[in-house]
Amino acid sequence: MAGHNLSPWGMFMAADWVVKSVMIGLGAASVATWTIFVAKLLELSSAKRRAASSLYLLDGASGLGEATARLTDPRDPAAFLLRAVGEEMELSSDLPADGVKERAASRLERIEAAVARRSARGTGVLASIGATAPFVGLFGTVWGIMNSFIGIAESHTTNLAVVAPGIAEALLATAIGLVAAIPAVLVYNALTRVIGGYRAQVGDAAAAVLRLLSRDLDRRAAAAAKPRLRVAE
Repeated sequence: MAGHNLSPWGMFMAADWVVKSVMIGLGAASVATWTIFVAKLLELSSAKRRAASSLYLLDGASGLGEATARLTDPRDPAAFLLRAVGEEMELSSDLPADGVKERAASRLERIEAAVARRSARGTGVLASIGATAPFVGLFGTVWGIMNSFIGIAESHTTNLAVVAPGIAEALLATAIGLVAAIPAVLVYNALTRVIGGYRAQVGDAAAAVLRLLSRDLDRRAAAAAKPRLRVAE
């Protein structure tokens, strides 16, 4: 046993090729976890700042035209919401105003769903890593211990010192699996909360756009009613 390097790196280098492959795969999964975490955190932080700013502008606008003039960032989901409502108003210009809000709400609902899917992109990998990494590490451990017991049978000895290094190398695979899985679960839960907050902001922006649409439709109805009032007088 004294001749064996029992440092993590030494155990990795001395491990069976199957166990070594498991360790490399788990290490790659851990790197993927932190890469996704940093990328999504930067992406969602920027998106939440834009959403908060656009919601402030929408709340201060008196109509769709003013809101469209204020929101100039093409990456802002609120700009897509305003564009969709504007297109619906153009397509429904010769139709009664009663169904415009319903059709516009349908468009906004689909945009919200698309934004939600886009914001959650990549988090499924974290869920998969968190669910499977411990079992992958356990497979490496079982394989390594199996080889250690085979070594006991071939050497015809019950001396634990002969097989202890192999068992330690196998157990390292489970440890790496836990190191990969635990952060993946924590990061997934954290990102899920951030995504939920962002989706709520987009929902608030959609509600604000619908309020502006309703305001513009009421103005249009009031403007159309004035000539009729004059004729009746």
